[in-house]
Amino acid sequence: MSAEPRRIELCQACDVAIGSSLRVEAEGLVLAVFNVAGEFLVTDDACTHGPGSLSEGELEGEVVECNFHGGRFNVRTGEVVEPPCMVPVKTYPAVVERGRVFVEVSE
Repeated sequence: MSAEPRRIELCQACDVAIGSSLRVEAEGLVLAVFNVAGEFLVTDDACTHGPGSLSEGELEGEVVECNFHGGRFNVRTGEVVEPPCMVPVKTYPAVVERGRVFVEVSE
């Protein structure tokens, strides 16, 4: 039997301008919150290839370029768009309610 997802508040929606990102630490997770044309997408902040922080990378549409080795990920799917990264980054379902951004995490 699977547990209900746990909801974690990350930030205010106004904290992340369109086309930008924000690093958030919450309940043991280190996440990157992206605002893509008004839609909030959330991934792990750590690049899967090295010590880069995806929230510090450059966001173009749905693709973020890691600030360390230049690998690129689709922030909607987590898939690798351009090497040297080979392993997808984990994504989280985001929900916006009353101006706040939450993720749902399965236990």
